[in-house]
Amino acid sequence: MNAKGTVFRYGDNVDTDVIIPARYLNTSNGKELAAHCMEDIDANFVKEVKKGDIIVADKNFGCGSSREHAPLAIKEAGVSCVIARTFARIFYRNAINIGLPILECEAAADGIKKGDEVEINFDTGVITNITKGETYKAQPFPTFMQDIIKQGGLVSKIKAQV
Repeated sequence: MNAKGTVFRYGDNVDTDVIIPARYLNTSNGKELAAHCMEDIDANFVKEVKKGDIIVADKNFGCGSSREHAPLAIKEAGVSCVIARTFARIFYRNAINIGLPILECEAAADGIKKGDEVEINFDTGVITNITKGETYKAQPFPTFMQDIIKQGGLVSKIKAQV
């Protein structure tokens, strides 16, 4: 499983209220949430994001409220992966639950800039910055987590088993 896209870059402590502002939490429809994803931190995000693009951030991405709306909005906006130095634990779990690939990689967070073209091999954890010709190594997901992501999330995986 691979991802390839252009990078949107953010700093430390991007919280769930910035990812999807609370004023839009009256729905759990992914497409409606995606229409407002990141708008309080990056008004151009929803206008510029394309299917496959990648978010790179620094420390504590997804902190704040423990809602699945945040990773769902990111996934439905077309983002193929979020790479960060660290994630808030509940965001990490929610992302896996809804099938959004995320990777923790300090070197990638340091080296990748906004607009860089990046490719990710989820099986190996290798992140390639095509723009700079650099590679970084994240810990790949265990097979069972890769299966959850490939199935589109935990609920989809369970339904497929029934």
